[in-house]
Amino acid sequence: MTDRQRIDKWLFFARVVKSRSLAAKLVSAGGVRINKDKVDQPSYGVKPDDVLTITLDRRILVYRVLSGGTRRGPAEEARTLYEDISPPPVPKGDVSRLDMLPKRDPGSGRPTKRERRQVDRLLGGDDDDSNE
Repeated sequence: MTDRQRIDKWLFFARVVKSRSLAAKLVSAGGVRINKDKVDQPSYGVKPDDVLTITLDRRILVYRVLSGGTRRGPAEEARTLYEDISPPPVPKGDVSRLDMLPKRDPGSGRPTKRERRQVDRLLGGDDDDSNE
């Protein structure tokens, strides 16, 4: 085996993605950085001691490549290909993005359809639902 391996094969062998074609799409879409450099070619070669930053859905994985793979084996075998140096996930009890949004008092926003009809009736306007 050579000292370099295609990034799409490595991602597949390390069980980061389910198929090699998905690995190629991930790399082509810019979801992988190697040593802080964006990679958009699935044929780019990775070697031991490279640091990969992989962006998946809502997770960011940071892996240090330990070796290249020869096959897609079980998960225990895949874990020998890298060292996980990802930052720890934010605990659920901490502040989330939703907690950082500005709060509005109940009833201070736009009126509901029912409330708008009540206001129209109060002001003596025409009812929208009397189109018969």
